[in-house]
Amino acid sequence: MTRATKAFWVIHQGLIPYGPACELQRQLVQARKARAIPDVLLLCEHPHVITLGRNGTRDHLHAGDALLEQMNVEFHTSDRGGDITYHGPGQIVGYPILDLTEHRRDIGWYVQKLEEVMVGASADFGIVAKRVEGQHGVWIDTPNGEEKLGALGVHLSRWVTSHGFAYNVSTDLRYFDLIVPCGIAGKRVTSVERALGRAVSMNVARERLIEHFASIFDRESRKISGIELEQILRGAPAMAGHAGSVVEEMNCLKEISDQCPIA
Repeated sequence: MTRATKAFWVIHQGLIPYGPACELQRQLVQARKARAIPDVLLLCEHPHVITLGRNGTRDHLHAGDALLEQMNVEFHTSDRGGDITYHGPGQIVGYPILDLTEHRRDIGWYVQKLEEVMVGASADFGIVAKRVEGQHGVWIDTPNGEEKLGALGVHLSRWVTSHGFAYNVSTDLRYFDLIVPCGIAGKRVTSVERALGRAVSMNVARERLIEHFASIFDRESRKISGIELEQILRGAPAMAGHAGSVVEEMNCLKEISDQCPIA
């Protein structure tokens, strides 16, 4: 892409179950590998769901199937990196579908950039968020110690990304009691509203994330409606045989599993 055409699509799906969101990501990844679409930032919220990444263990789930059903919480395994986490209303989930061959083929760099997006959005609300050595995601200092504001868990396939970040805005934090968040015992999770002690607009938070994503990844955003997306994906070519080898993909998966847990 030349500078004049560097753009990414922003797709806001609203509240969407985890399974359909994963299927939509799969279609977007396929289209991105085929160069049928530019980079995409898919934003959504999920109904209550707990997901377990490739590095996780079900021992970090405190609730049995009966309690999850009673609380209307789904459970899914995931091909993202990381351990266990919770998604729910009030949490902005960002699924970037980026071709890193057009940015930088460096998983650590990519993860840092996603953290910078959340750090920048937090600063817009007057919250000082930070990275913590050895623990991916973004954290804030509180009287109770470091608490996690945003999580990461990503997947790479032939240098095209999926999954991504989860940023707590007005999330009901009690649901995190059902798990050992990200497999880190003794650490608490927080939200923008809890940190500020006041209500925060999800629309405002979403726009802040989009703005920082555009700046950090040096792209211009274009919002795509659901109808436009459906029409585009219906006509997108299949990815079969496109760009890269199976060996390269397997190496990417190993590296992302080692470097990019949710934390």
